[in-house]
Amino acid sequence: QVQLVESGGGLVQPGGSLRLSCAASGFTFSRYSMSWYRQAPGKERELVATITSARITNYADSVKGRFTISRDNAENTVYLQMNSLKPEDTAVYYCRAWGIGIWAGDYWGKGTLVTVSS
Repeated sequence: QVQLVESGGGLVQPGGSLRLSCAASGFTFSRYSMSWYRQAPGKERELVATITSARITNYADSVKGRFTISRDNAENTVYLQMNSLKPEDTAVYYCRAWGIGIWAGDYWGKGTLVTVSS
């Protein structure tokens, strides 16, 4: 059974940092690209960052230079280090695993809430 479980969300002041984790199970983690998405109240879900199986990364313009995505294949976990947080980063953050070809699949976690407020 595939599971993606996010953790690490919470309340943080502007300028602060948080590290989100997404623990994966039930599929060949190392073969999948992993992404973080977020959805703010009243807005559509948006892509925040991706790391491929080859560890190629890319980021939304709004988080470049502030967020870092990484993965630990030994622990089947993907991380999102978020620094210099802004109120506009407030959202539910979701983890997604996706693969193509023989590793085809598309899985989502249930999300973790990040609130940036003073």
